[in-house]
Amino acid sequence: MTTTTVLAPARPERPELLTLLGRTPLVRVTADLPGPQPGFWAKLEGLAAGGMKARAAVSMLLGARERGELRPGAPVVESTSGTLGIGLAFAGQMLGHPVVLVGDSELEPSMRQLLRAHGVRLEIVDRPAAQGGWQAARLGRLRELLALLPGAYWPDQYNNPDNSAGYASLAAELVDRLDHLDVLVCSVGTGGHSAGIIGPLRRRWPALRLIGVDATGSTIFGQPARPRLMRGLGSSIHPRNVAYDAFDEVHWVGPAEAVDSCRRLARGSFVSGGWSTGAVARVAAWAARVHPGAVVATVFPDGPHRYLGTVYDDDFATAHGLDLTTAAARPVEIPHPGAAEATGWVRCTRVTDPLKAVPQPQPVLHPVPHPERTL
Repeated sequence: MTTTTVLAPARPERPELLTLLGRTPLVRVTADLPGPQPGFWAKLEGLAAGGMKARAAVSMLLGARERGELRPGAPVVESTSGTLGIGLAFAGQMLGHPVVLVGDSELEPSMRQLLRAHGVRLEIVDRPAAQGGWQAARLGRLRELLALLPGAYWPDQYNNPDNSAGYASLAAELVDRLDHLDVLVCSVGTGGHSAGIIGPLRRRWPALRLIGVDATGSTIFGQPARPRLMRGLGSSIHPRNVAYDAFDEVHWVGPAEAVDSCRRLARGSFVSGGWSTGAVARVAAWAARVHPGAVVATVFPDGPHRYLGTVYDDDFATAHGLDLTTAAARPVEIPHPGAAEATGWVRCTRVTDPLKAVPQPQPVLHPVPHPERTL
């Protein structure tokens, strides 16, 4: 484990950075994913300074300051797989707070370099915890840092309602650009942006359907925890920000499907991203196909640049057994989250809070690729 507990002095606040928050493009995506589809709308959050999670980071720090939990110039400490880290780097510069982030050994070298370039102090844990994996290991080191840094504030992104509140601006931007919306597709990690935008959007369009997209091996929607190749969506814990009652259905997507979609986006619509973007794009294209005439929208959380050595690297795909020719073209249906363990793209229209649900036995379900897929 690398440790860095000496902080840079507090910076002056940079309120002018607020003008760079959000206001991202909304584009029509008609690329084959994996076959022809009528098109859906995508909000390109990766083109904003600080990325999508800058909205949540600014909201969480401002909320803490208003409640007196975060003093001016005090350090901010958080666990991250990368995306929130960039958002907190942005919020820290804007509000004058030094930022300490706890990552893990799987954090990409390019992301480590970028975070440090933005002035972040980065801690890396080098082994996953026996229970809870990398997430639990990062949180363990985070708690040690809180004891070492008097006055430090932990936003606790998975359980902080200010996380969700930060996405009110994203909802407003969608309302401003769309005349109507039938289906919204959201990746789920902390649960923040789906919970933050569905309320305002349903006040505008009461019949709006919400589809959650999770990673195989994630526990959020009741599947068993397994090691996950994909980062940025899914979780080994149960975030309290997830608005289970708001979802109409959930899809678990595997890494082969996400990689295949990212590459198809890159060559078919130019805009693309990482694991979460590939996963939501595949589900949004599916939704546009199975609901003819429906207006479908999704959020692309980030761009492709941090994933050049993973999602877009053939050697990486081969080393991790990702055969894109077998990526599923449609989901396997299961009646409830406990019916089977998903190892590829699986859909379920029954959404339950796993902390309230009765556990069910889970046979392993290996989705069969659709024979009509296009390459």
